Order: sequence, then structure tokens, then C-alpha cells
Amino acid sequence: MSILVCGGAGYIGSHTVRELLTAGEEVIIADNLSTGHKASINPAVKFYECDIRDKSALKKIFAENKIEAVFHFAAFIEAGESVKLPLKYFNNNVYGMQILLEAMTECGVDKIIFSSSAAVYGEPERIPIDEGDATFPVNPYGDSKLIMEIMMRRVSAAQGVRFVSLRYFNASGASVDGSIGEDHHPESHLIPLILQVPLGKRDHITVFGTDYPTPDGTCIRDYIHVLDLANAHICALNYLRNGGESNFFNLGTGHGFSVKEIIDAAEKVTGLKIKTELGARRPGDPARLIASGEKARRILNWTPRFDDVEKIIATAWNWHKSHPQGYGE
Repeated sequence: MSILVCGGAGYIGSHTVRELLTAGEEVIIADNLSTGHKASINPAVKFYECDIRDKSALKKIFAENKIEAVFHFAAFIEAGESVKLPLKYFNNNVYGMQILLEAMTECGVDKIIFSSSAAVYGEPERIPIDEGDATFPVNPYGDSKLIMEIMMRRVSAAQGVRFVSLRYFNASGASVDGSIGEDHHPESHLIPLILQVPLGKRDHITVFGTDYPTPDGTCIRDYIHVLDLANAHICALNYLRNGGESNFFNLGTGHGFSVKEIIDAAEKVTGLKIKTELGARRPGDPARLIASGEKARRILNWTPRFDDVEKIIATAWNWHKSHPQGYGE
């Protein structure tokens, strides 16, 4: 039987496909290529160019293949954009989840592993963040992810579709061999934005806010390597295969790094000075976001392999140096 990876041409999806193949799984990709890249797809993998909001296309995939489980990465992810275009996010993310769950239940597919987000927590009540903490998103992107989780929980109770929701913190890095990596348009993630300076693609990196209640005044985040995220999905698949109940898990290292610390680490990795400019705080940016990953370690038997931020940045730098224009599509 096969694993259907929705959004398998995207950043985290493409790395997860590679890890699934390495683990000996049969993989099928569904992606509309709105943000994903065809160049990231292994030519040996069966690929359907389709939108998850197209139920007939999904049912065709389920009819033509024996699908054991669905990995769902096919969602829009830009929090800032979601504030300006909330209906875009509710349509793609929430309605997309509705159609996917309808197709799964109608075709008898009963396992789904979902790419959720720390954005479901909003402003954290405490650090590190625990799965039992309150969920009050501060933007439509976080709202959409939380609604998608609620939808899965209700469908699980009503129709027996078991799920694992993986709440990511800051995904980063690239494949160790530098063949696939992060290529967003426009880019909004800190590490690739920083690396655009030594690549000569931007003059400087702006540090938004230097007066937060942190040791150096800049925001602190929990950075987790994309391959560790991919591995967590395989752990979640095995958990469901072994009869595990529907559940939620944070994915993070439990260690936070400030914006200034990430810039310093990038200078060490690249051997180049990175020019910075100071800017005002951005609305909705919490001072600290750090995950407690204890539950995932205990129940999923998942352990991050990349626990050194310089090693994480080094894999990203290797990708960006060899692909200065990304996938060049």
C-alpha cells in the first residue's frame, strides 16, 4: 500500500517524501504546484497535479491506488498574508481539509498525519509550550490550522479516521546532500532571508524589534531541522499503524535562539559578515516561542538528530550556495 503526500512538492513535503522512500515506503504525490516545485519531485514517484479542493481528482487517486494513509502538507502558510487575505486561507486550508476528509471517508482511507503549527497557540501562556496549553491563534493562518485540527477530531470521533497532528515550530535547513531545500516566493523565513545577504541577493537583514524581554532584546524561536520534521511524520505513521489513538504533538527541540544568535551563527557558517539594520517590532510577534517536545519523544519515540543550530544553518547554506535561484522554475 502507498502513502499519499498532499503538498509533496513543497519544502517540508518534499523532504518527507525522500525520507519515506528511504524507509522503503511506496509514495504518491498530489500537489497543485501553486507553491511547490516540480523539480523537487523524484521522477520515480507517481505524481498527480491536482488541488485537494477537487474531490473528483482525489477520489480518482484513491481509486487508482491502494492508499494506506495521507500526509497533509497542502496548506498556505504565510501568517502576514493571512491577515490581509483571510478568505484565501479559509478556502484553501479549511475547505481543502473538508474535501480531503470527505474523499478519505468515502474511499475508506482511515489514517491522516497533518502538518499543523505552533501558530495554534497564539501568544503563549508559558515557556516551553505544552500540548495542553490554551489555543488562541492571533491570525487567520493560525485560526485555519486550529479549525483543521477540530475537523479531524470530529471526523475521528464520528467516522473512525485516526489522525496525528504535528504542531511545528520553526522549520529550517535542507537535505544533507544539498539536492533539495527551501525555496519560497516571496521568502519569509528568517534563516534563508539571512543567507540572502552573503549570497548578494539583498543588502542587509532587518531585525524587527530589539526591546523584547529576552537576553539580547530580540525574539527567541525554536528552530527544528526539516529532516527531523520528516522523521517525525514517519514515527507518527508507525504510531497509527500500531493502533495509536488520534493525538496532537509539538515538534521542537526545546531550545530557543534569538534573532541575533541566528545571525551570529550564520556568520560563522558562511565566514562572511552579514549586515543588519534595526526595525520596529512587528505586530503579533511573541517574545519567545519554544516547544516542549517531551510528549513526542515519549509516545512517538522521536528524537531530533539536528540539535546544533550551526549544523542546521550549514545544511541551508549548502543548498542556497548551490541553488542561488532556488529550483529556477
